[in-house]
Amino acid sequence: MPRTLRRVALYVVLALMALAFLAPFYFMLVGAFQENPTNSPAGMVPTDGWTLQNFGDINERISLLRSLVNSLVFALGVLVGTLTFGLLAGYSLARLRWRGRTSLFVVMLGVQMVPFQLLMIPLYVQVASYYRLGDTYLGMILPFLINTTAVFIFRQFFRSLPESIFEAARIDGASELRVLWSVAIPMVKPAIATVVLITFIGPWNEFLWPFLVTKDASMQPLAVALANFISNAARSEANPNGVILAGACTLALPVVLLFCLFQKYFRPSDIGAGIKG
Repeated sequence: MPRTLRRVALYVVLALMALAFLAPFYFMLVGAFQENPTNSPAGMVPTDGWTLQNFGDINERISLLRSLVNSLVFALGVLVGTLTFGLLAGYSLARLRWRGRTSLFVVMLGVQMVPFQLLMIPLYVQVASYYRLGDTYLGMILPFLINTTAVFIFRQFFRSLPESIFEAARIDGASELRVLWSVAIPMVKPAIATVVLITFIGPWNEFLWPFLVTKDASMQPLAVALANFISNAARSEANPNGVILAGACTLALPVVLLFCLFQKYFRPSDIGAGIKG
């Protein structure tokens, strides 16, 4: 087979795979604005009337703005904690010399093997009963404040940076915090972008933990509020498919926007730019 023909065949296969991947998103977006979307393949073609009523039905029942605020506070609180502790811990494990560093890293890897579901009941007892943080933002954020996956990612990126850059900064009199802020962090932007995305997506779509700790409907994040609404809409709404797709579209849109915003940072880092020779 000629090289040009093989390349054309490869592009065709990749295009078909991309279309298969995008088809559910297209169906979700089109169905969210249709008066009566169907579950059949014919529903992929927007033949019914267009409407915003599906979003209006959701807003009347759960207050989309309030639920979005709750989700943003939850996700951003987890994100700030993850970046703060992840950068500090990752830099300490990668670039500082102190006794027990390797042992702590091994323990951290062991913690990653424990599913969160196994810890959920004791965490719930502590957060809701002992500390009385049920129906609060802090109660939702606290168990996710430190992310061992983020610590691992930052550690690996910091270890890949040339040691001579850090030594030069220390010779110039920079403190470790100054080295971290002015030297290390600007060089690990791809790692920060990765951590931001995986951290934001987790709490934004998290259902089980907020469902346990938030009984007050005004404190429930969007995922929990939509799940409660959709379960009722499937039985009572005149257009349940449209309402369900509108809810899914509302939940997915911020994640898509965040990915589009940060995708430019997913590139190799010029970690050797400051090395002579």
